[in-house]
Amino acid sequence: MGGLGLQALGIEWGTYVLVGSIFLLLLTGLPLAFVTGLVAMVFTVGWFGPNAIPLVISRVYGFITEYSLVAVPMFVFMASLLDRSGIAKDLFSGMRVLAGRLPGGVAIQTLIVSVFLAAMSGIIGGEIVLLGILALPQMLRLGYDRKIAIGVVCGGGSLGTMIPPSIVLIIYGLIASVSIADLFVAAVVPGVMLAGLYMTYVLSRCLINPELAPPMPPMEPEERKVARRQAIKSILLPAAIAFMVLGTIYAGIASVTEAAAMGVFGVLAATAIRREFSFKLIHQSVMQTLTTCGMIVWIGVGAATLVGVYNLMGGNRFVSNTILGLDAAPVVIIMVMMLILLVLGLFLDWIGIAMLTLPIFVPIITQLGYDPIWFGVLFAINMQVSFLSPPFGPAAFYLKGVAPPEISLGDIFSSLWPFILMQLTVLAIMLAFPDIVLWMVN
Repeated sequence: MGGLGLQALGIEWGTYVLVGSIFLLLLTGLPLAFVTGLVAMVFTVGWFGPNAIPLVISRVYGFITEYSLVAVPMFVFMASLLDRSGIAKDLFSGMRVLAGRLPGGVAIQTLIVSVFLAAMSGIIGGEIVLLGILALPQMLRLGYDRKIAIGVVCGGGSLGTMIPPSIVLIIYGLIASVSIADLFVAAVVPGVMLAGLYMTYVLSRCLINPELAPPMPPMEPEERKVARRQAIKSILLPAAIAFMVLGTIYAGIASVTEAAAMGVFGVLAATAIRREFSFKLIHQSVMQTLTTCGMIVWIGVGAATLVGVYNLMGGNRFVSNTILGLDAAPVVIIMVMMLILLVLGLFLDWIGIAMLTLPIFVPIITQLGYDPIWFGVLFAINMQVSFLSPPFGPAAFYLKGVAPPEISLGDIFSSLWPFILMQLTVLAIMLAFPDIVLWMVN
């Protein structure tokens, strides 16, 4: 096979040119999917010649035909239905009784609702928008500190990255060829720990300075009784949907894909019970699902093509030998990987990071003797950090779209630092004590 002479660069300089080309093209504003696909085709023809194109494209076929990938549109469809139905709104309103006279009560209520929403859908964009519409105005109206209110909405809304059924964990399981059900089990403790840390932060700050989060006006006894009944009613449907999805997976009754389908059925049944089922609801949800999944698939196709040609060039061996050749303890190598993921998270979408790095990192993790399930949880926490991190943290842009005009992007990003530090703290704990992640799996 005759190329265009790129082989003369050698794998080391070829790697530098390939990575540099990606970042230069991203600066032009081209979508990541097109950038990776274009660079992949240039390097395929330039390194091996046109006869190598079918070899690289075979990787794309393997990615597209992966059965477990069917779970992704199912969960996205679930999230779209939840966004447009009144289930989440009623859940938030019904749990008002939890806020009570507790310092920072509405913020803690918002975080509890975030956990429920994350356990139902695994998508973060819609969750942040939803909480930005429901919770943020209420907290601001009650006189909450703006930074706490914004941080709770973005931090809580990002829990879908971590708490099963997380789309991030599903994609990781596909790429790393590990059990998605085991990933879900492993992520429960870190996810709950992170949510608990958020709540502890809010509660402690509000106990020290109650002016940061004034309590809600007291309810009359009769009003409290009604609120409690409403809270029970509002929790029943979401709890049933979460049980249909997660309970069947954990009990071994259904695979992730089957559980996703059951979740969609559960949400559709809930909208019918609530008399919200309509053609408009289905049409809008399907269109959002197509848009979101189209983005995921196209980025996946471009990245799969790029990784395919890079592996043919010998890039996976080059990176593996370079990392394993470092004169450092294995845990330091893991920390270097975490740092690379954190830096990439400042500029790239999580699906692109997963498709580009995991095919190289996961085999190294296995060679070092670490459990890829544990590394998957570290990856998910890392991607949660990327959702909040400036300059391109998606959570900030999702919230900006629905926040009051006087709240700027600068205000949002400056409010997120305590939550980023809490995420990094949990990441460090999981890195130092892998048994916290693996004890439920084992």
